[in-house]
Amino acid sequence: MSMLSSLFENLGIASSGYVHMDWKETPQAHIFQVDLPGLTKNEVKLEVHQGRVLHISGCREEEPEEKGEKWHCRERSCGSFYRQFRLPEDAKVEEIKASMHDGVLIVTVPKDEDLKKHSQKNMVEISGDDEAHAPKGLGRFVCCKA
Repeated sequence: MSMLSSLFENLGIASSGYVHMDWKETPQAHIFQVDLPGLTKNEVKLEVHQGRVLHISGCREEEPEEKGEKWHCRERSCGSFYRQFRLPEDAKVEEIKASMHDGVLIVTVPKDEDLKKHSQKNMVEISGDDEAHAPKGLGRFVCCKA
């Protein structure tokens, strides 16, 4: 396995081809647009794993060579592919919708507005000695330059 193939697999991308994706966030949703040229919706599988990991996979079949035909150039990739990534915390996973138009898979993940309202910052009290052992002010810091 080449170093590049190994890198792609570590990123969650099959070595048979990179799946290009755009991610746009609107006030209401996260929208993912995935380029899958030449594929139909029946050749693509969309799943959610472990509650928050969106997994897109599929297979592009190689066109068979017919008797009497001769390929001069074959640059389009074929075989299995996948792409996976963790969805944002505010994603409403149970309301994901997907559509496919002109070889572009569009995945719309609505945002949970209630999560945003309930998220708040909590102050944490710092415990320790109330007595001052170190001098106060800038004199206690040591400069790293000599």
